[in-house]
This record gives sequence, C-alpha cells and structure tokens, in this order.
Amino acid sequence: MSCLSEPGSPAASDQAADPNLQPGLAVTPVELDRSWPLWEQPRHFELGHVFNSAITDAIPPAVRGELGIHHAGLWECDLADSSLIWSGGVYDMFGLQRGTVVSRRQSLAHYCEDSRAKLERLRAHAIRHRRGFTLDIEIYAAAVAERRRVRVIGAPVCDGDKVVRLHGLKLVV
Repeated sequence: MSCLSEPGSPAASDQAADPNLQPGLAVTPVELDRSWPLWEQPRHFELGHVFNSAITDAIPPAVRGELGIHHAGLWECDLADSSLIWSGGVYDMFGLQRGTVVSRRQSLAHYCEDSRAKLERLRAHAIRHRRGFTLDIEIYAAAVAERRRVRVIGAPVCDGDKVVRLHGLKLVV
C-alpha cells in the first residue's frame, strides 16, 4: 500500500468507508477538525505558496510584529526525534523569536488544553491512517500575551509505507 491513495483505489475506498473520517459540521472556526486523504493535499496547501514567498521573510522585524496577527507559516515535525522546523510566520504566531530552537513539548505548552487534546488525537489519526488534517486551535502567543485562533493544516510525509514526518501550514484565523 502506498502512502498516497488516489480516488477509486482500494486504499481510498477503505479510508472513505471509515465512519470516523467523515467531517462534522463546523459551527465556529474553533470546532473545525477534519481528516482528508493525501491525494487532496495540493488543494489544502495552495495558500502556503502565497503566504510564504521570500517577501514575507524580507519584511523588517518592526513591521512583522504589526503584521504577525495576520501571518501564516510553514511547519515540519520529524517523527524520529520530534524536532520541529518552523518558517518565520510560525514563530511570529507563537510570539517567539525567529530562529529559536523550539521543542515539540515547548510548542504544545502554548496550546490551550482543549486544542492540545484535539491536535494530539488528530495527529495520531493522521500518522496511523496516513491522512492529512485540518484543525482550528487556540494558542497563547508569548510575546503579546494573548490567545490566537490558528488553523493547522497538516499531512504525513512517507518513506515507502512509513510516515516519517508531518508538515503543513499554520494560518491565523
């Protein structure tokens, strides 16, 4: 079985038959949580190409701070050691200095408790079933001492049939 299941393939049929994978009705942005097959990944990641062009990292720090609440960023988590790679926009969202080494545990400490629980559940599901996900969460941004609503869009990266990393976008909503 390959990591990427095209529509109509046996793997896609198995994924579609799982009642736990059906998206629920979203009443507010924070309630959005959805799993999706990897063949849909280009549709979910289109905004990353717009928001993470070289120009966003060229914006001076003073202006970046003002724009941070409207920013987006790329993220990656290596499953072998839980190390994180963030673009500048993710650091801005969390109110952390760009380039600082942040562990996954430190990152999760910024998540509101309910959001952290939802993320962990959907993350485990994404790894186990090799599916992408979308989830609206709330984080506590350190530098500005405020809560922010963030949409996390993620997908597994596979080496053969094994999920080795998760990667995606974070967007302030």
